[in-house]
Amino acid sequence: MSSVRPVFLVIGLFVAVLGIAMLIPAAFDLFAEGDRAQDSFNAFLASSLICVVLGGGMSVSTWGRIETITTRQGFVITTLSWVALVLAAAVPLTIGNGGLSLTDGIFESMSALTTTGSTVVTGLESRPPGFLVWRSMLQWFGGIGVIIMAIAILPFLSVGGMQLFRLESSDKSDKIMPGADDLAAAVFNLYLVLTAACFFSYWIVGMSAFDAFNHAMTTVATGGFSTKDSSFAYFVGDPDMAGPADLVAVVFMILGALPFTLYLLALRGNLNALLFDSQVRFFMLAVLGFTAVVAFRIMASLGFDGMTAVRLALFNIVSIITGTGYASANYGAWGPFALGIFFVVMFLGGCAGSTSCGLKIFRFQVAISALIVYTQKLSHPHRTTVARYNGRPLDEGVFRSVLSFFFIYFMTFATTAVGLSLFSLDPVTALSAAGTAIANVGPGLGDVVGPAGNFASLPGGAKWILCLAMLLGRLELLTVMVLFLPSFWVR
Repeated sequence: MSSVRPVFLVIGLFVAVLGIAMLIPAAFDLFAEGDRAQDSFNAFLASSLICVVLGGGMSVSTWGRIETITTRQGFVITTLSWVALVLAAAVPLTIGNGGLSLTDGIFESMSALTTTGSTVVTGLESRPPGFLVWRSMLQWFGGIGVIIMAIAILPFLSVGGMQLFRLESSDKSDKIMPGADDLAAAVFNLYLVLTAACFFSYWIVGMSAFDAFNHAMTTVATGGFSTKDSSFAYFVGDPDMAGPADLVAVVFMILGALPFTLYLLALRGNLNALLFDSQVRFFMLAVLGFTAVVAFRIMASLGFDGMTAVRLALFNIVSIITGTGYASANYGAWGPFALGIFFVVMFLGGCAGSTSCGLKIFRFQVAISALIVYTQKLSHPHRTTVARYNGRPLDEGVFRSVLSFFFIYFMTFATTAVGLSLFSLDPVTALSAAGTAIANVGPGLGDVVGPAGNFASLPGGAKWILCLAMLLGRLELLTVMVLFLPSFWVR
């Protein structure tokens, strides 16, 4: 019982806190007019009661001081807490008047908490305010959860090369890092400040307070849920906007995709930590490079003027590379070359220790370093070559972790695509849906799941496959897969 007590205690607390958070969208519905808002209010109130009772009961029954969390407990807590929160978050989406089935409700909550941004919901403008706020809040919760997981848990568990980011003060024993609560508090405060800054920026350029509130949460979390069916295209084409909301989004999507630990170091006076970090520089160069290529292409093929082409390319490249998933235009109509670029970009992701998704920039850097070292050894077998990352030497363990992660990642992507093809989906839909799910990006490619469509028309079985892919991608694959190894459960 002592080994599982921390697991149930933590999960119970998370579910209870989520239940209390449901009172926020309930308050929005309480002060809104119409029967739909009243029905939505009742759904959130009932769901809040259910989650508080179940989660509170679980935590009370296992209450006690947690001295340490072992590696095994760390893996179990990470995966099961995410699953429990997804199930709890889906309750108000399914019992209210949102019209979501159980499958769609779980799909929507999984997409929200993993900050994927794929949606099965249409008619967003006519939805009750609480419904929209809840979707945005879930992405905001998912964003801060991902950051904490990436800087306090995954480095300790050595998942996919994340041991590179283990803090120097972390415990080298078989226990999760002490002081993780202090780190979590600092990151949360910074996350809150960035969200507030994003809100005021959106508000200043002309968004309503309600739209600014929702989009601030989903921008900083690089989640991508919007209050409009047409996503950011609605604001780009709105003549009443006082300023460029899409450029505000670009700034905060990039800020959300940079390492939050480097922000903390910069705030303590070490600006070089952020400005000269190799991962940050690689990420910014990738953004600028892909933006230039796409902008030139759509200028040449579609006749856009230079400023419009750069603005459209920058917004949509940043949105996809960070995994946010907003769209300011239907880039599916930009031709096969642009589609190929977007398909590649969706796998890149942002920096480790950020809210973004995908493979993460540092893994590409390590893979390139490994390729260079092995190539040099082929031509000079007796030469001693040491690969480095941010000035630190890389050992064989990091190489193996990262290259193994690449293999497992693309095997999972291929398996997901094959699974989706069993439901008679066309190749573009199956491949892009699998890619966007495993990379937690949001929109795929093509007419069905592209930026001009959504996932509502997919068969139920395909949605369940995508739910699993979203969870695997968000939790870095191995965190979930290790639970299915018999050796993991043997002491």
